[in-house]
Amino acid sequence: MTTQEKNTPSDRPNAVQKFRLQWSLMSAYERFEQMVVLALGLIIAAVIVMALLQLYSRVVPLLIRGAIDPLDHEVFQTLFGSIFTVLIAMEFKHSIVRPALRRNSIVQVRTVLLIALLALSRKFVILDSSVTPASTIAALGLATLVLGVVCWLLRERHTDFLD
Repeated sequence: MTTQEKNTPSDRPNAVQKFRLQWSLMSAYERFEQMVVLALGLIIAAVIVMALLQLYSRVVPLLIRGAIDPLDHEVFQTLFGSIFTVLIAMEFKHSIVRPALRRNSIVQVRTVLLIALLALSRKFVILDSSVTPASTIAALGLATLVLGVVCWLLRERHTDFLD
């Protein structure tokens, strides 16, 4: 039998077989973790769908009326705030599902920090600077700077670890 004949799709384990094999090798706690991750993934998926439907319900009427003016600050805030919400939820779900796929055993700190940076970016987009006190804007800016520095330090540490 040649190498090509051995590697036919029917001979390779499918996703269900891989999952069963991994499941049989897991401890009780690891199985519990997997069930929690699955439940969280489903909940976050529902939130993503709801956020997408909300975005759709806001954009379609504006498109029909021809009222989308990207230079209008309120329209910009509403649309991009909603888009950021969907993106943040998707990234959050991805960071939760990754351990379930057994690529990484735990949620990565760097991913959580990047999601926090996305959330702060969203806050800056929807922020009404005419109403928000300068101290609040400064605090958000400082939080963004600190998260950026921590991400940079983690990247540097990871790079040093690989060298």
